[in-house]
Amino acid sequence: MNALAATSRNFKQAAKLLGLDSKLEKSLLIPFREIKVECTIPKDDGTLASYVGFRVQHDNARGPMKGGIRYHHEVDPDEVNALAQLMTWKTAVANIPYGGAKGGIGCSPGDLSISELERLTRVFTQKIHDLIGIHTDVPAPDMGTNSQTMAWILDEYSKFHGYSPAVVTGKPVDLGGSLGRDAATGRGVLFATEALLAEHGKGIAGQRFVIQGFGNVGSWAAQLISEAGGKVIAISDVTGAVKNVDGLDIVQLVKHSAENKGIKGFKGGDAIAPDSLLTEECDVLIPAALGGVINKDNANDIKAKYIIEAANHPTDPEADEASP
Repeated sequence: MNALAATSRNFKQAAKLLGLDSKLEKSLLIPFREIKVECTIPKDDGTLASYVGFRVQHDNARGPMKGGIRYHHEVDPDEVNALAQLMTWKTAVANIPYGGAKGGIGCSPGDLSISELERLTRVFTQKIHDLIGIHTDVPAPDMGTNSQTMAWILDEYSKFHGYSPAVVTGKPVDLGGSLGRDAATGRGVLFATEALLAEHGKGIAGQRFVIQGFGNVGSWAAQLISEAGGKVIAISDVTGAVKNVDGLDIVQLVKHSAENKGIKGFKGGDAIAPDSLLTEECDVLIPAALGGVINKDNANDIKAKYIIEAANHPTDPEADEASP
């Protein structure tokens, strides 16, 4: 299901349960502002390349808008709209005084050099600098971006507005970033898993985990779960998937992934088809990659006893309805 359609469907269901007025429901679904910009940069080989950047500012009723910027080839207006809307609901549910926003550039960051990524980030910032800000909209890292990306945004934004370290979160500690920020989301996954298992009289230790995605969130979740005694038996990323029924050596897998730009070729387990990962038998399944990966076609094939959602909207509404 389309990301925006799925998110809107969930919201409409919640609005119905809450008895929201139809006019208020419609108002809450319409974003405050949608931004679409062309980002043309010189490549290292001297050619020009153009990319499309997006920033959707969904709602600022509760405070400055807040949300990540992702670099991924599937970034499009509907996905960014959906993610911005989700940020509004997440900050509200957590009672944090922010609104929701999200951004991204349709590109494949793995195909770009560091200097090309820097030029792309700076051009994107130049195009949106007058629409973001400390009291307006605060970007953060997301899929395909990191603390270095935030440092470039901070630096470029400061050229126009003066030194403004609070314009982004997730920046390097030396530039005013927070200690523990890199591991924060993965640690949140650990805490959520501990809380869920505790409700059923269980703990992390001895449970078998399958994790889809080995980016910032998935890799930290895997490390922390392993340290807590959990057995991570299968993991996938964009390069492939690996399984070891006795438990993967996460420390070595992190090292291998950093050296080889992915988990493909890791010798500490058997390669399996990435599409089969979600249906591996386990205690806890953690989708930590793209949205919509659990859908009506595979929901009833999932053998996990519990699912912890670490990605944004990994489960389609139709999957919720299809699963027993």
